[in-house]
Amino acid sequence: MDILKSDLFTPWTDPQSSLTTYILTKKAAPVHEVFYYVNNSMTNDGRYLWFYCAYPPSDRRTLGLLDMQTGEINVYPDVQIMGAPHVDPETGDIFWGMGSSVWRRGKRPQDTPELVGSIPADLIGSRRVERVATHLTRSADGKEFFLDAFIGLQAVFGSLNIETGDYQHWHSFNRNHNHAQFSPTDPDLVLFAQENHPDPITGLTFRITDRMWLMRRGEAPRPVFSEPTVVTHEWWDEDGDHVWCIHSSGTWRVNIHTQEVENLEWPVGAWHSHHHPNGKYVVGDARAKGVPFYRGCPSWVEFLNRETGQCVRFINNPERIDYVGQNYHIDPHPRFVGAGQYVVFTTTVLGDVDLGIIPTADLIAATGG
Repeated sequence: MDILKSDLFTPWTDPQSSLTTYILTKKAAPVHEVFYYVNNSMTNDGRYLWFYCAYPPSDRRTLGLLDMQTGEINVYPDVQIMGAPHVDPETGDIFWGMGSSVWRRGKRPQDTPELVGSIPADLIGSRRVERVATHLTRSADGKEFFLDAFIGLQAVFGSLNIETGDYQHWHSFNRNHNHAQFSPTDPDLVLFAQENHPDPITGLTFRITDRMWLMRRGEAPRPVFSEPTVVTHEWWDEDGDHVWCIHSSGTWRVNIHTQEVENLEWPVGAWHSHHHPNGKYVVGDARAKGVPFYRGCPSWVEFLNRETGQCVRFINNPERIDYVGQNYHIDPHPRFVGAGQYVVFTTTVLGDVDLGIIPTADLIAATGG
């Protein structure tokens, strides 16, 4: 059975590109969203697809799971997430951060949550834990998760052993740093971001001056570039020698050893991009030129075929300026999933906040592939 052609999904054809997106309209919750683009949400075999569920005006999201083989959808209210979770790409099990701990559960409704481990209480003291991880990433050897926690007034970085629950402290910062991601090839290396810092005492915001940083276990952090460089929304390339990021001129691919920049010059005005595992294709979202940014503003999603140089825009999301649009971070966040079989993203084309999915093969065919 082609699950995308089932009554779980509503097909929506873009009038300009004639490409059809399949929107999950069998509602498990009032709001469906894809994960933040750094984290994969589907098993490599394309069977299990996890997604965010929200119940406005709740300030927490939980998770839904779609079995792409049987059509079964389940919601797991025991998974109250802080940051983006990690999906085991082979088993479909989910790992997530909550409070000062990391938890896991299986994909079956009868499975129960299990504690993986916690940040030590003596490191936290009487401070409040605002986040345990921006998005969980697993080390190249599979043994640890990286935690870029924010505790009290500090960003506290460390790693958590998945088997033993042991925590190793790496470094603490006195301003906001986040988006930490284990290298896909080196279990002792992380990429992370200097983030805008909202000062909780003065109410002032201190802006990014030098965005991308690296840190090796046991060593001091160092910037990716020798000169302060303002970019945003970074993620690793599978080769572990390059990182991708967003610059005002387009999507960059940066060699972490030489600082050499490959500028795709696409898409102009990008928010987020993500590359296919084979590196030949990129998907990105942005807002229309001249439109100021605000939560819920109109957006679009494009696909770039690097082999042919052709790109196609296949979604134009109308704005949502209501409570949902302003409070649930409904940017499209497009990403390749299922080992590159699909692109998933958040969309508002039907008036709700929904999960959209499109086969990558359709996008390749539309761009001369």
